[in-house]
Amino acid sequence: MMSLPEGKWLCERSEFMSIEEKKTMRSRCPLWAGLGLLLLLSWLTSERVAVAHPVSQNALDAEIFPDKITLHIRVATEEVFVASALGATGDDKGNPFIDVWRKHAQYLLKHFQVSSDGEVLTGRLVNIIEPGSLTSQSSSNSPSDRVVYDFEYALSSLPRTVRIRQNVLREFEYAPGNPWEATYVVRIGQHERQSTEGLLLTFKEPLVYACDWKAESTGDQSRTPHLDKWRMVKEYLRHGIMHILSGYDHLLFIGALVLATVTLWDLVKVITAFTLAHTITLTLAVLDLVRLPSNVVEPMIAASIVFVAVQNVFWPERTRGWSRLAVAFFFGLFHGLGFAGGLLSAMEGMAGMAVGLAIIAFSIGVEVGHQIVVLPVFCALKLARATQPDEARRNQITARARRYGSAAISMAGIFYLIAALR
Repeated sequence: MMSLPEGKWLCERSEFMSIEEKKTMRSRCPLWAGLGLLLLLSWLTSERVAVAHPVSQNALDAEIFPDKITLHIRVATEEVFVASALGATGDDKGNPFIDVWRKHAQYLLKHFQVSSDGEVLTGRLVNIIEPGSLTSQSSSNSPSDRVVYDFEYALSSLPRTVRIRQNVLREFEYAPGNPWEATYVVRIGQHERQSTEGLLLTFKEPLVYACDWKAESTGDQSRTPHLDKWRMVKEYLRHGIMHILSGYDHLLFIGALVLATVTLWDLVKVITAFTLAHTITLTLAVLDLVRLPSNVVEPMIAASIVFVAVQNVFWPERTRGWSRLAVAFFFGLFHGLGFAGGLLSAMEGMAGMAVGLAIIAFSIGVEVGHQIVVLPVFCALKLARATQPDEARRNQITARARRYGSAAISMAGIFYLIAALR
């Protein structure tokens, strides 16, 4: 490789760098170029949905009759297109959209398992309501983002225990080792009796409902869904934790923030600013006061990763103090809307108390997820510094971790930004 005069190296950003640092930076230039080329090729060949969370959030209303069970499923169009693009549907000819909706109905029948007292039931499609036909109770919710499917499962005897399982999208990977997941906010009950709402159906645990055909129903009960508060708290707490641990965008952003912290007080301040911001927008979204489309929120979240990581590399002096707190707070507002988006659409129509309880538990789960990531990274950096004999070497460890870790994070952020802008 042809060498250039020392002052011509583009990777050298300061004339005050030591000779050793300049050599290190020179050796990294080919690596940066290679990573950039790899990401560009990945973007050019990628056909995946431009979101960093491989979770499709939907709604399910299940009603149990003496002779049948009906499922009314509101599915995000994202789920349909993911299943179609990644091979879940066939290639029949016809109207492209109508064909996709119908094929996904068959896909759902294969990936939902409904059983009564241990007997697996056979379902059939009753009706499809296409996205353009939907009418929303919320003016902020577009009528084009949900497909409604009605399924019916015939019963041979009066059911005592109904069990519903699903493994929708689990055969498709968003990234290596990170498969897609479909979740369903559930309302379930017996016909003309009080239902239970706010439950969460994931691939990990089945939904189990015990029928009671002897109890007499009342008009008030049939109109007011029951809340299983403790079960809701447990399910949405776990959902919030997994939302963070499977959400690469939030992990990258919080990781970039941690890399620039040196003291525990720095960490507390920046995480508090981020937490306060996303709690505000999550709450406003719950109250339906603030909503932004995903084509605005997703690019802003990706841009936040790039901005913070690049700031860590080139302007490390600005990574502490009020300027970094302002950055964490500003971008935290968009991360909060990212937390809210699909989940709130899936919970549309639920009672206010159920929504509030679900969001509180989900928010706590998000913070627990943050700490699962933040504390090990911060402690590892502190431990690495503690192994060095003098302050100069400790500072060198901090600078290198910040520089190279942030460089890797910025490249991942660029990938997400390009995908979100497509």
